[in-house]
Amino acid sequence: LQITGLIFGGFGMIGTLAATVMPQWRVSAHIESNIVVFESIWEGLWMDCVSQLGIRLQCKFYDSLLALPPPLEAFRALMCLAVILSIISFLMAIVGVKYTHRSKEDPQGISIFILAAGVAFLLTGILVLIPVSWTGGSIIHDFYDPKVPVPLKRELGAALYVGWVSTALLITAGAMYCSF
Repeated sequence: LQITGLIFGGFGMIGTLAATVMPQWRVSAHIESNIVVFESIWEGLWMDCVSQLGIRLQCKFYDSLLALPPPLEAFRALMCLAVILSIISFLMAIVGVKYTHRSKEDPQGISIFILAAGVAFLLTGILVLIPVSWTGGSIIHDFYDPKVPVPLKRELGAALYVGWVSTALLITAGAMYCSF
């Protein structure tokens, strides 16, 4: 069970890092009479990208940190904190699993270490869930809002799905370690 939790936590950590750096948080929506699509617009935490016919991809980092909307700044901070915490919790889990099999004389010291890794995994899952779900909710709200012009409507991007799967893996790993 500890090894399974370690595998889930490792995949959750990789998914958290991937969701943080992926530019596909918001993807341009192709609706109404727009059947032939020549370019897709991706918006992420760090950059915007334009894909033309799936052949050419042009990405541009955001120009100014001060010009970003406050939710995007908060989401960046939460995701960076989640990446750091997921790495720390994964390393704590490795050490806890490694010393569980070696040290039989102090099981309580090791169980506290594994419990700390489990709590850290749970906290990381919550930190990932907040920006991913908030972004998903705002995309859905704007998509069905008639006041938002059609060219500005966006769809859920792949990074959000990666974030939700990572959240599930991290919370599962945290629950496994907390059950010890």
